[in-house]
Amino acid sequence: MLPLNTKAPGFSLFATPDQKVSLSELRGKRIIIAFYPGDWTLVCSDQMSLYNATLKLFRKHNAELIGISVDSKWCHMAFAQERKLHFTLLADFHPKGEVAKLYEVYDENEGECKRALYVLDEECIIRWSYLSPVGINPGADGILEALEEMSRNKKSA
Repeated sequence: MLPLNTKAPGFSLFATPDQKVSLSELRGKRIIIAFYPGDWTLVCSDQMSLYNATLKLFRKHNAELIGISVDSKWCHMAFAQERKLHFTLLADFHPKGEVAKLYEVYDENEGECKRALYVLDEECIIRWSYLSPVGINPGADGILEALEEMSRNKKSA
């Protein structure tokens, strides 16, 4: 994974069949990037549903959540509708895993993203990261602790 306190690599990926989202558009907010292996799998579905339920807590810290996998924009659209997700899923589909590779979380053997989390500050600097063991939902506690720590540091600065 990329080291803490470094600038996160920029990217632009499809969020819908005709709309791209760029990291630079989210500047000014804290950004949670949740890389995950794929839509429709048990662990990924549980993880994304948990994050959906936790969105209000993330947003209290001025944080925007985005999920990234190598699934297509069409697959993401169906998955988000079925799961009633209220955050953006981005398709790292073509070239496959290009953004995951930039963030050093692409599994070449499986051809998918590893289950990895990054929390960026308002300037897109990496402030927290976590690589989850295969098949394990990392939950939201680490993300919330990182956001709370960032808020404490900002107040004391």
